Amino acid sequence: MNINIHVSFLPHTDPEASLAFYRDVLGFELRNDVGYENMRWLTLGPTNQPETSIVLTPPAIDPGITDEERRVIHELIAKGAFASIVLATDDLDGLFEKVEGSTVEVLQEPMAQDWGTRDFAFRDPAGNTVRVQQL
Repeated sequence: MNINIHVSFLPHTDPEASLAFYRDVLGFELRNDVGYENMRWLTLGPTNQPETSIVLTPPAIDPGITDEERRVIHELIAKGAFASIVLATDDLDGLFEKVEGSTVEVLQEPMAQDWGTRDFAFRDPAGNTVRVQQL
């Protein structure tokens, strides 16, 4: 039996800014763009991995969430404390240059970590923490 990661979800607070970043800076392809009322779900992924996707989703839309819970979720997203993802690349420095040249906040420049990997970190347009490791 094989188990693969198929889809992972990250909240977005501005679908256009998130789409531009994940598509134009990270080089992901847009696979699906679904709108409903004033919300949008964007499915993107690496062009060389058609079976793996990230869905950028409107945050806190569950009808069971209270207005206070919704407010807290939005605050946590803005702090980068709600969701995160770890990506990997064979060109860490090249990707860092692209990310650094964009509008996102760099949290950590490329560096060797004590646990044996070299990585960098940033916040995407919504505030989600993204780490990128060298393959």
